[in-house]
Amino acid sequence: MLAGTVACCTAVQAQDKEYKPMDDVNRVVDLTLDSLEKVKTARPEAGSSRVDDHPVLFLVGNSTMRTGTKGNGDNGQWGWGFFAHHYFDENRITVENQALGGTSSRTFYTQLWPDVKRGIRPGDWVIIELGHNDNGPFDSGRCRATIKGISATDSLVVTLKEGPHQGQQETVYSYGEYMRRFVRETRALGAHPILMSLTPRKRATSDPSRQGEETSGWEAVRVNDSFGLWARQVAEELNVPFIDLNELSAAKYDAMSSWKLNYHFYLDNIHTSKFGAEHNARCAAEGLMVCSHPELQPLQAMMQNVALPTTGVKREQGKPVVFITGDSTVKNTDRDSTGMWGWGSQAWRIFDENKITYINCAQAGRSLRTYLREGRWEKVYNDLQPGDFVLIQFGHNDIGELHRGKHRGDIPGVADTSCVSRVVLKDEAYNEVVYSFGWYLRKMIDDCREKGATPIIVSLTPRNEWPDGQHIERRNDSYGLWYRAVAEQTGTTFLDLHNITADALDAIGPEAAKAYYCGDHTHTSLRGARLNALGIAIALRRTGSDLAKYLK
Repeated sequence: MLAGTVACCTAVQAQDKEYKPMDDVNRVVDLTLDSLEKVKTARPEAGSSRVDDHPVLFLVGNSTMRTGTKGNGDNGQWGWGFFAHHYFDENRITVENQALGGTSSRTFYTQLWPDVKRGIRPGDWVIIELGHNDNGPFDSGRCRATIKGISATDSLVVTLKEGPHQGQQETVYSYGEYMRRFVRETRALGAHPILMSLTPRKRATSDPSRQGEETSGWEAVRVNDSFGLWARQVAEELNVPFIDLNELSAAKYDAMSSWKLNYHFYLDNIHTSKFGAEHNARCAAEGLMVCSHPELQPLQAMMQNVALPTTGVKREQGKPVVFITGDSTVKNTDRDSTGMWGWGSQAWRIFDENKITYINCAQAGRSLRTYLREGRWEKVYNDLQPGDFVLIQFGHNDIGELHRGKHRGDIPGVADTSCVSRVVLKDEAYNEVVYSFGWYLRKMIDDCREKGATPIIVSLTPRNEWPDGQHIERRNDSYGLWYRAVAEQTGTTFLDLHNITADALDAIGPEAAKAYYCGDHTHTSLRGARLNALGIAIALRRTGSDLAKYLK
């Protein structure tokens, strides 16, 4: 996706036809194909993942499937191939990501495909998803452009002006012809080819009233009239399973807010963040699972985790659900009368169970960052239905370190900012994009509204610390400030539990307040959990929240 190459390239004439390279619509400088020898060492040796005589699923693609030379997200970008293995039973099949950033169908076929073929055995599977880079000059720059369309007869001979093969002649074919060659050569090895359309790009929407100036809006871009169409046509011609990943992914993007669509990409308009890569991996898996092509049945039998993960809440007809999220101050051991309790365990005291169902989805030790990272928020999101409510309360663990320890700290504040962090936990090491405290709150709020549910922000409970000996600690200049800012930005109901409970404890003094805590200055006793639950009810009535009508 080399920016600026299209403007300087000229049409090439061959066999009385004039071929014009396709426009570079991506406008992205991709530097991953800087040294073919270097990247060969970063990609796995073809077939090296094979266990016993089990089949291998090979992934053939570009940077949207494997971003960066290492493909490990160290720049905040991820390809969906990194997450594809989650959907296959590793005891029956292994997934091998042979994709490489910067490659077109032409350059992958000529430079990398011979090595991949050496690892393919009868019974293996090969997913081919290429096309993002089939643009630019035919004979200079990356020398990776293909002839548009699927013609089996169109070709042109070029003399390469740049690169390691400078001065050599190469015959260039159409995009569709390269797809045919992948398919035929895969079948000749006794393996099963699968064609997929490209992942969507994003582009800024424009406001006609502003004379074409770009706004902050974003939309997904489909390729139904080009690469998606051509891949489908070749698949139909050769009777190959075809998964329209472009449409599957874009259709889900259409249901998202513009802001959410935007953060599914990182740094540019084509390369995905972890959110976007996981989104595309799931779309690919869902597409494979529902495809009716009979050749896919053995592969479908080896798939797993395609069903959406959920909380397991038991719904009753006509009753909404209130999902409670948070940390150990919301959910603790909650069983020993003298032990630690979270206020979510006392939800039965305030909510009328004849009118509403509640489920405590909080988890001790979690911050907004780790609650999201561990997939706990995903389960809540998948369960949400119109009319539901979500109480969101975090903060006690978000103050932790960003790059060390438990790696659960967020960037302080509410700015729309991020950084890449190297997370090392026990025997696991990986890269993670970390956002601000306010960003995580806005994400959850946006997710709730997308599903027709009502988000409600709850400030963190006060710690049993008395700086002046008379008043319990308050965090109104940090977390309290950030909660309020996000509530105002998004128009979300804010329950100031922090100050409601603090006022109550101030009234009884530090000595009597000890009975409301257990073991330390943060975790509450059963009495403290009941006090905080009561504070939730008070705050709901004070704010006039729709959830208040479901209180006892």
